Amino acid sequence: MTGRDCDIAIVGGGLAGGLVALALAQRRPDLSVRLLEAGPAAGGNHRWSWFDSDVSAGGRALLDLLPQARWDQGYEVAFTGFRRQLGTRYRSLASSDFAACLQDRLPDGTIRTGAVAESLSAGNVALVGGERLSAGAVIDCRGFAPTPWLQGGWQVFLGRQLRTAQPHGVQRPVIMDAQVDQLGGYRFVYGLPLGEHDLFLEDTYYQDTPVLEPEVLSGRLDDYCRAHGWAGETVASETGVLPVITGGNFAAYQQTQRIAGVAVAGARGGFVHPLTSYTLPFAVETALLIAAHADQPGERLATLLELRARNHWARTRFYRVLGAMLFGAEPSQRRKVFDRFYRLDEHLIERFYAARSTWVDRARVLSGRPPVPVARALRALSTRRPPLEFAA
Repeated sequence: MTGRDCDIAIVGGGLAGGLVALALAQRRPDLSVRLLEAGPAAGGNHRWSWFDSDVSAGGRALLDLLPQARWDQGYEVAFTGFRRQLGTRYRSLASSDFAACLQDRLPDGTIRTGAVAESLSAGNVALVGGERLSAGAVIDCRGFAPTPWLQGGWQVFLGRQLRTAQPHGVQRPVIMDAQVDQLGGYRFVYGLPLGEHDLFLEDTYYQDTPVLEPEVLSGRLDDYCRAHGWAGETVASETGVLPVITGGNFAAYQQTQRIAGVAVAGARGGFVHPLTSYTLPFAVETALLIAAHADQPGERLATLLELRARNHWARTRFYRVLGAMLFGAEPSQRRKVFDRFYRLDEHLIERFYAARSTWVDRARVLSGRPPVPVARALRALSTRRPPLEFAA
């Protein structure tokens, strides 16, 4: 590392960037890494969850370095007149635990918070304030960038960790409780029992716009808690607006994000499940890939990730088609799509979330009596969805 500040500079200390730094620390401790986060702490304010079947053995080994809630007895879903328990093991990670683990496991001086990037180039990161860092490779992990080149809808949510006065009685995660009123889109409440008195609840919507009204969603969560007899104090909360990608010109999107010689990872690089908006499984595998190719010059690493992103876009087309059909349904009828889906084979559902659906899986998902009218679904496939941009 002659004449450089570090071997690898990672811009963005969220999930994708943090996992890259962790994988490098485990597999390439000889390299000097800087993890540059604009906010006050790595990870931001989020909770990430995943199915154990979403990741490879190597991915599980990396994630096992992190403190996580585990439910080996499976999870539940609930729809009107229908409730099901599935056996897939489930995991969850709080960003505060993620940040603490990174601080503990990464070498001193790796993480820099309050480091706002002004510009990136091959081998350099210019920070607001005038400081410039030189690196052998620069990796951009700054998160999804709203764009006119991709179309779809939005997943909007408000989450709350509740500490109940009395034991809440929930035994396993409820990934979707869609028995709630359907308001403006497909709505469900997501629940995680983090302890006998700790319950994480999230009010989630698949809706046409990125509008999030925290006071409205908070009031609805209050109503949900009252209906279940839960009372207590809120110890943490979060909000989120995630893209649900149904189509677009991915090559044009990549062109707008491309900085010569700079690798792009995470949601900004397109490594996301188009329909569920999950990023963790892809962030894990990308981190392992980067660690395995850490000796590559920055330009080659950038090309490697760009080609991987194109391949990911091509192989996830099926999920974009389903997303277009979902948003083509009347908002009040979108629940029927998931109601039908969760009656299918458990292993099919596992592969769906991991974005590894087989051709047989795809045929099974699309066969049988459709949950929404065929004519409307076909119109949805031929209709251009709104661009994934925030309103001015």
